[in-house]
Amino acid sequence: VQLQAFGGGLVQAGGSLRLSCAASGRTFSNYAMGWFRQAPGKEREFVAAVSWSGSSTYYADSVKGRFTISRDNAKNTMYLQMNSLKPEDTAVYYCASEARRWGPAQAMTLNGMDYWGKGTLVTVSS
Repeated sequence: VQLQAFGGGLVQAGGSLRLSCAASGRTFSNYAMGWFRQAPGKEREFVAAVSWSGSSTYYADSVKGRFTISRDNAKNTMYLQMNSLKPEDTAVYYCASEARRWGPAQAMTLNGMDYWGKGTLVTVSS
């Protein structure tokens, strides 16, 4: 299984970016997916999750109302639309796949993910 995240870059505060995560190697539509991030000197943290069907989404409080997670199962791709970006959103963003087939997206944790992309850097300048 391979996950490839891309779309990161440098943006000013208040700006927007759209991250994508392309998946291959297993039936993408059978697994919940998530985005996590790791800022310099901090632990990796949950950002957002989407159910295997795409019908349910969940967000960390810090990004709720600003970020939108979605997926296109026909394209084996997951997205993270990030609006109203803040300097504190600066981090390496990782996409990951839930380990359990048909597993839930709610309460997604790092330990529950079995495949990770390499990450894409998002830098928000003030």
